[in-house]
Amino acid sequence: MTVAAAVALAAPHVQGRGDAAKAIADDAFWKLWGDGQAELASYDLTFPRYGELRKGTAVLIFVTEQFSNEARVKADPGKHPKSDEFPVMKLNRVQDFATGIYDYNLMTSAFVALTPVNGAPAGSPTKITFSAQEWCGHVFHELLFDEHAIRSTRSSYFDGEGDQEWKLERKADGFAEDALLLWARGFAEPRLASGESKKVPFLISCQTSRLQHRPVEWTTATLSRGKGVQTIPVPAGSIEVETCTADIADGRKWTILVEAASPHRIVRWESSEGEKGDLLAAERMKYWEMNDERFSTEVKRLNLTPRPHRTM
Repeated sequence: MTVAAAVALAAPHVQGRGDAAKAIADDAFWKLWGDGQAELASYDLTFPRYGELRKGTAVLIFVTEQFSNEARVKADPGKHPKSDEFPVMKLNRVQDFATGIYDYNLMTSAFVALTPVNGAPAGSPTKITFSAQEWCGHVFHELLFDEHAIRSTRSSYFDGEGDQEWKLERKADGFAEDALLLWARGFAEPRLASGESKKVPFLISCQTSRLQHRPVEWTTATLSRGKGVQTIPVPAGSIEVETCTADIADGRKWTILVEAASPHRIVRWESSEGEKGDLLAAERMKYWEMNDERFSTEVKRLNLTPRPHRTM
């Protein structure tokens, strides 16, 4: 059974005007996202590290899955009781860049529930994981969102971090920085009408925590959806976009330019600290079935080159 079929009766329409008044997973949503494919989008990446702007690539993978509430993993068919399952929108964000002689490989996975679960409405995060691999060491950080608390587990090579477990308060109307790209596309709350802003409790990202040596903690941010559209050039072409912003109390700012037309792809994101991603290409495909060597050249569909052998 597809994710769409499993929740066909769980996503009623909400009456009202504008995108902010619609159910997240309505019929139009499942017509696109219930087809059993993922959206893969590639980006020309600029990333600030060690006082310099580094060039690299990023890939965003958006796909719906059935999730087990008990295990907090993708639910294999028939393995869990239906009462334990709910649909999610998953975002995998992969960022690769070099710093001098050695590489950085960062990955964030954010899972947003598409139906109410654990006392939270549809559009709320249910799980976030982050991993960083570079030649000095690696880190894995997991956040699990329960009804009243967030379980945080981190394993790290770096001194002062080590292996840690702790709990954070789960705030009403709280927002996770790691879900910003999901929010900009209308997959996460709060969904705002054109020209609307909202100040929310704001949980800083696992990536920010790792790279800036800060605890994952609550602050505040003002989320805004701009009025009107503009056309911007990116490697994928000239695209009409809407602007979403997050002004964070610590002085940082994210600006996300989202395709005005469906399916509202992420066209560009940029931070006040210099991180930037520009859309190269986007395709829908069942990439998990494409792991045979003959598929290695298929990355060209994303305007990326196959990985070369690096020996001289």
